[in-house]
Amino acid sequence: MIITGTTEELLLAAARNNADWCDAVCRAHGVRGAFTADAWTSVLRTPPLYPDAVSLTPGASAAALADAVDTASPGCSVKDSFAALDLAPAGFEVLFEAQWIHRPAAGAGAAPAADGRLEWSEVATAGELDVWEAAWDGEESTGLFRPALLGEDLVFLAGRVGGGGAVVAGAVVSSGGGVVGVSNLFAHDDADTGEAWAAAVARAGERWPGLPVVGYEGGDDLEAAVRAGFTPLGPLRVWLHTA
Repeated sequence: MIITGTTEELLLAAARNNADWCDAVCRAHGVRGAFTADAWTSVLRTPPLYPDAVSLTPGASAAALADAVDTASPGCSVKDSFAALDLAPAGFEVLFEAQWIHRPAAGAGAAPAADGRLEWSEVATAGELDVWEAAWDGEESTGLFRPALLGEDLVFLAGRVGGGGAVVAGAVVSSGGGVVGVSNLFAHDDADTGEAWAAAVARAGERWPGLPVVGYEGGDDLEAAVRAGFTPLGPLRVWLHTA
């Protein structure tokens, strides 16, 4: 798919990119989801923090999505990518809302993470991935991100203070849907948040030059993304089954 930059195309591409990322995390845990024209769904419970379904079009059926996932066990969630579904009749409540974001494509070297205090590198080994996850989680690695992901078309980006220092910031950068997605961005020092966004955009331009960059954020994180040059595209919701 060639993304020309209309809001509709970018929203569709952002939803597909995010579904690809969710599918990769699930496959790394041995959980295989299925794609249709309207949604990605998993009949098995997905790993913590990851949805059981992601709508891919505004016309996706709420009833069909609810029927395609496991609502019998706790924790079932659906990412309503276009804030267009009413899942309340199926026993869901809105868990949170956010905004899709977009930044135009950048070529290699067009968005350097300049003048920062951190040194950036890609996670390359299982041990480094454990360290990255512990930094992202703020406590310890639980094995959410499996080493199998290191072979996917994505990058775990780590920011360290000085050579070989502790990981204090990071992000996941992944291609899919004709765009590059930035997710799981974190920084332990607010001063490093802007640098983390710049580093993620720079790596997107280096790895996949010419592709638009997308993601989703809410609240203060959305404000930080806007300061980093992103533009809000439209709303999304995540629903949690509570019945």
